[in-house]
Amino acid sequence: MVEPGRSRPATAADRELAIRWYGEFAAEAGVLATNVPAAVDDRIAGGRPHLWEDGGEPVALAGDSPVIAGMSRIGPVYTPADRRGRGYASAVTAAATAHALAAGAAEVLLYTDLANPVSNSIYQRIGFRPVEDCMAVGFTER
Repeated sequence: MVEPGRSRPATAADRELAIRWYGEFAAEAGVLATNVPAAVDDRIAGGRPHLWEDGGEPVALAGDSPVIAGMSRIGPVYTPADRRGRGYASAVTAAATAHALAAGAAEVLLYTDLANPVSNSIYQRIGFRPVEDCMAVGFTER
């Protein structure tokens, strides 16, 4: 099913929205986000955060990384809570994946939370397949 709307690259005019959504993604995912404004600026300069628009309004975001060694990574993927369940994340993830493939990626990677069955089923529906499980470990000083 094709979702209503379209994908487009985020621009400088979308900077504040992208910064907010990157921060919200990090908070929900429980990941450390350092210097989000610089990361967003770098991604916008590279045409890599993709927004899904419905009715001319951004409703979801997905990024792809530059191709290195034939691979690109998708992330973050974020849809605000009040916009979820409408297929926007699926659509923008597929668009970011298509962008990475068009840029020469032979493989496109996506890390997801094994405890989130919704995102896992979405990613499998659009063609991603589980390859391996990973765990992030953080150390603190005593």
